[in-house]
Amino acid sequence: MKTRRDFLKATALGAGALSLTPCLSAFAGATPAAGLPKRFVFIRKSNGERPNEVALPTLSEKDKALEAKKQPLEVDLRDRELPVYLRALEKHKANLCILQGLSCTMSENGHYSYSSIMGAFKSNRNSLSGIKRATIDFELAKLFPSPFGHIELSLTGDYSKYRTGIVSGYSASGPHQRNYCYADPQTAHNELFRAVTNPGAVDSDNAMLSFLENEEAFKERILQGYEKQKLSSHISSIEAVRARNLKLSKMAGSIAKHIPQIGKIHDAGGLNASSPEKEKAMTDILIAALITGLTNVVTFTIDELSTPVRGLAGNENDRISIHAIGHNESYSGVPADKIRENIRIGHMRQVARIVERLKAVPEGKGTMFDNTMIMYFPEGGETHHGHGTEAPFVILAGNNCKLNLAGRYIRLPFHGTEGHKTIGNWYTTLLNAHGNPIKHYGDFDLEMSRKKLEQTGPIKQLLS
Repeated sequence: MKTRRDFLKATALGAGALSLTPCLSAFAGATPAAGLPKRFVFIRKSNGERPNEVALPTLSEKDKALEAKKQPLEVDLRDRELPVYLRALEKHKANLCILQGLSCTMSENGHYSYSSIMGAFKSNRNSLSGIKRATIDFELAKLFPSPFGHIELSLTGDYSKYRTGIVSGYSASGPHQRNYCYADPQTAHNELFRAVTNPGAVDSDNAMLSFLENEEAFKERILQGYEKQKLSSHISSIEAVRARNLKLSKMAGSIAKHIPQIGKIHDAGGLNASSPEKEKAMTDILIAALITGLTNVVTFTIDELSTPVRGLAGNENDRISIHAIGHNESYSGVPADKIRENIRIGHMRQVARIVERLKAVPEGKGTMFDNTMIMYFPEGGETHHGHGTEAPFVILAGNNCKLNLAGRYIRLPFHGTEGHKTIGNWYTTLLNAHGNPIKHYGDFDLEMSRKKLEQTGPIKQLLS
């Protein structure tokens, strides 16, 4: 009978499985970027983000007319009232940017975007062959190496087949390579902080290795043709995991000071935890991973259409289907739009929690938040069945952010018009500002190409 040790020494995990290669390269001793690292948090939400719900409620008559026609517009946020669901960020308005008008038609839209919203490509739903490139979070992680390289968290899947443990993720480390993610707070806590919580753990007990073994079995059973021919990417043996654990053990003292307490309710996958409890626990783990230096880049899928919502304020006794409220279903007399808003309010409380915790940690001549950017955005465009012509981003940017964002409401030219910008332009802007001179990241928009409109490069007005 093969042991897990034999499996890792013998097998090559390629496009047909999730790749750990970037992470293990970092474990092997990547050189940190010069100076203080920059940090990036991507928070993916489902069910679209309707632009009118992100728009400022008070504007001049002139600006209202521009907003209604989706014409270019810039407004200083300092003296403006925020939309209801963003009010948890009121005291952070100096760091807030509401970026409207980006499109994502080159990614998957509608119910699920899978890897595509982070990579600006059509992913052919969830097939590995459709993953064209490393997603933007992985590209940024390369610029600011860390022991874990990149961490992905998710709160997804319904309770009948609830995703717990270590499962397939939505980010991608390269073409045809799907990432893994931590699907419940207890697993994330155990795996990320094991150097302190369980320093004597043996490799055969490692949940990651168990997951990889299962993925190999899946690959042999399911993959055919093109995807099976793509088995070209190798991971290191169990010794690489040991090398990582050795590196983390040297950090154990500093890690121990910041390990979050997530509570017994999250034991056994947290099946009895409410949605707010899960979100808070995962947010605390995300914060601790950043503060301890385990990673500089986190992607958090805070919900997807299959994520059941329990314990929501106003609907405490309901098990809410995000998909159903996308089709205007109400619960306990509360209309769908109000439930959608309450879900977003809960999300923004977690965003505010990240900002406030990082602002409390000294770093250099300021705080950790000064070197951090948080992005909250829809995975499928502007609404439940989105077309991708609009994909609003809510951004919190620290004082050392290399982009001209903070304190502004920005509406870019609408899709298919001169000067319009896509998520590919936005991701190019992020990369160019932080050391990657790539000419353009992501696929082009077909409508822009048909009209022969320029769409290459960064959003120059956002560059400092």
